Amino acid sequence: MRQYLDLLLDVLEHGVERRDRTGVGTRSVFGRQVRYDLSAGFPLLTTKKVHFPSVVNELLWFLRGDTHVGWLQARGVRIWNEWATPEQCARFGRPPGELGPVYGHQWRNFGATRGPDGRYRADGVDQIRRLLEEIRANPWSRRLIVTGWNPREADQVALPPCHTLFQFQVDADHGVLNCQLYQRSADIFLGVPFNIASYSLLTCMIAQVSDLRPGEFVHTFGDLHLYANHLDQAREQLSRTPRSLPRLRLDPAVRDLFAFEAEHVGLEGYDPAPHIPAPVAI
Repeated sequence: MRQYLDLLLDVLEHGVERRDRTGVGTRSVFGRQVRYDLSAGFPLLTTKKVHFPSVVNELLWFLRGDTHVGWLQARGVRIWNEWATPEQCARFGRPPGELGPVYGHQWRNFGATRGPDGRYRADGVDQIRRLLEEIRANPWSRRLIVTGWNPREADQVALPPCHTLFQFQVDADHGVLNCQLYQRSADIFLGVPFNIASYSLLTCMIAQVSDLRPGEFVHTFGDLHLYANHLDQAREQLSRTPRSLPRLRLDPAVRDLFAFEAEHVGLEGYDPAPHIPAPVAI
C-alpha cells in the first residue's frame, strides 16, 4: 500500500488550504491517480486497521439497491448513521434512516420516476445487471460503465455520491477484468481506504461471476483532501511501516453477484497496525 501512503504524504505536504462544506477545513490537491494490482494481494490498508466487515456489508447494501440504513444497522455497520438522523432526513421530507437516491438507488434504479407518495417506482435502469449482461455478451465493449451521479437528484440527498463513476475493461486475451473509478471528492484518511477496498472487492466479485480473473483497480481522484482535524492522525500513519497484504477469499460456489452474502467473503493473513481514530466531518 505504498501508493496510498505516497498519496497521503502528497496531500499533507502539498495540499492547498481550502474551505469546505463541513466548515472543518481541508488541505486539498486536485487530479491524482493510483493503481493496484489485485493479483499481488488485496489492497486493504495495513498501516491502520480497516473494519473489513463494514466494507463488505456496505457493498452488499449498495448491490441490493437499498437506501435505508436499517439493513446496515442490523449488521452492526454505523458508517452512514450521521446522515440518517431524524434531523438530516427531515431536510428532505423523509423518515429517519431513509437516505433517498444514494448509491444503491443510482446503481440499481437510475432515473426512476417518483410517485405522488414520494417513493420511487421500479422503472429506472438497473445499471449493475446491465453491466453484467454486457460483460458476458460484449467483453470488448468500451461502455462497461456505471454512474452514481444524477444531476437531477444530487441536491436531494445529504451526501451526494462521492465515488461517481466506474468503468470496467475486459482483457479477453488473458481473461482479466480491470476497473477504474473516478471519485469527485475523497476524504483520504477516513474514506479512501474504504473506497479502495470496496471497489477492489467489487472487481473480484464481478470477475468471479464472469469467469474472469481480477486485474488492476485504478483509482482516479478529483478533489483529494485531508481534513484539518486529521493532520496528526495522518502523520502517525505515515510513521508506520506497511505489512504484507492479505488475500481475499470468495466462496467459489457463488456464481450470481446478487447471491453474495457476508459469509461468502473473507480475508486471509490480515495483520494490520492498530486503528487510528478520527472524527467524521458531516
